[in-house]
Amino acid sequence: MLRTDLRSLPAVQAVLEDPALGAALAALPRTLVVEAVRAEIAAERARLQNGRRNGPGSPPTAAEIARRAALRAAREQAPRLRRVLNATGIVLHTNLGRAPLSNAARRAVDQIAQGYSSLEFDLDTGKRGQRGTGVETWLTRLTGAEAALVVNNGAGAILLALSAIAQGKGVIVSRGELVEIGGSFRVPEIMEKSGARLIEVGSTNRTHLRDYERAFERSQDIAAILKVHRSNFRIEGFTAEPSLEELAKLAKRRKVALIEDLGSGALVDLARFGLEHEPTATESLTRGCDVVTFSGDKLLGGSQAGIVLGRKARIECLRKDPLARALRADKLVLAALEATLPAYADPERAAADIPVLGMLQTSDAELEQRARALAAELTRLSPGLEVEVERGIGEVGGGSLPKQKLKSWVVAVSDRERTADMLDELSRGADPPVIGYIRGGRFRLDVRTLTDTEAMEAAAAISRARETAGKE
Repeated sequence: MLRTDLRSLPAVQAVLEDPALGAALAALPRTLVVEAVRAEIAAERARLQNGRRNGPGSPPTAAEIARRAALRAAREQAPRLRRVLNATGIVLHTNLGRAPLSNAARRAVDQIAQGYSSLEFDLDTGKRGQRGTGVETWLTRLTGAEAALVVNNGAGAILLALSAIAQGKGVIVSRGELVEIGGSFRVPEIMEKSGARLIEVGSTNRTHLRDYERAFERSQDIAAILKVHRSNFRIEGFTAEPSLEELAKLAKRRKVALIEDLGSGALVDLARFGLEHEPTATESLTRGCDVVTFSGDKLLGGSQAGIVLGRKARIECLRKDPLARALRADKLVLAALEATLPAYADPERAAADIPVLGMLQTSDAELEQRARALAAELTRLSPGLEVEVERGIGEVGGGSLPKQKLKSWVVAVSDRERTADMLDELSRGADPPVIGYIRGGRFRLDVRTLTDTEAMEAAAAISRARETAGKE
């Protein structure tokens, strides 16, 4: 009987000729539709062989498989990179793309994406120009750096700096700063790839200036001192480390470069928003660093990029390194950054225009009002859901301000027909996907990382997803 069932499965060509696949074949690549048909037939064959077909009856008809294949092909055609609604309360959520772009940055990306651009063309002279000059001009204007360079990400920035300045030579780093950043990338491994030789000094919690001085006495080929900001953790208690000013004096005396990787890339003092202080690029340069590197898509609030600031001679050395071309930034990255940076000329404007800074300073009253509006909309659109507005705790994320907890308001959601895990899955499958979190057995939506408009959009998306699930 089973053999007869298997032989009764329709052939691929028969399914492709079924009218139910007509629209899919007209709209989608034929290879994708054929792949979907074969996958559906294979899935049905496996079900029959395993005796898992639901209920009595014959194998599915060509029309049934055609309808399933059309849905499968449409899912495969849909982009995997999608806009989502972040209701996690983590402002710089690495998995969700870190910093959302400002309105100005989005307009700039759209304009540059429409056609050709003056990426490496000097409109004044009519000759070949240098990529990223607009961004670099703004960076030097805002930070006081002699020169600037933009590459494709933060790890690339420090990799390039070490390659250009210290390839084949020693670089001193405190043991307490041999950090691991996101994705299991570690400072020692980045240094190894750059061709520089790691010279560890001090201990995990205490490193003194004399430890650096002794390293110079033991090695004759040291090219730089590397200072790594502990962006994603803190060491407290019995600790010690020399100041940047002390390291700068030592580096100058020994005629080597002082490089600092700031990681998060704050351009303004976050203390003005009631947050803990995060070192700014200007502070590091003022205190004597020759080269400062940081990310563009964290606290700066721009696109993914690695930013390098510092003394002109050092930056020109980086610009000439062969890695510079391999790590260079794309035109859309540069467009977003160049549109983001002018807001920092006025810190008040930056706080209003740049989404990350806006989220970090949203008032408690505004968050509560947004949460209650979301709860009311969920109740209106999704009868049967139980919603409750509660206090919540978020975080900055992106390896920034690890001790800083962000008091917020959340909407806790329960469904009599679904567990918290099922609600989470349903929300992730919504259009657009709504990304929340589960705590205390309930699915929760933190409104700090949603705008007022997005909160209403999240309620509508969850409602539609529940309706669709109820029909299946």
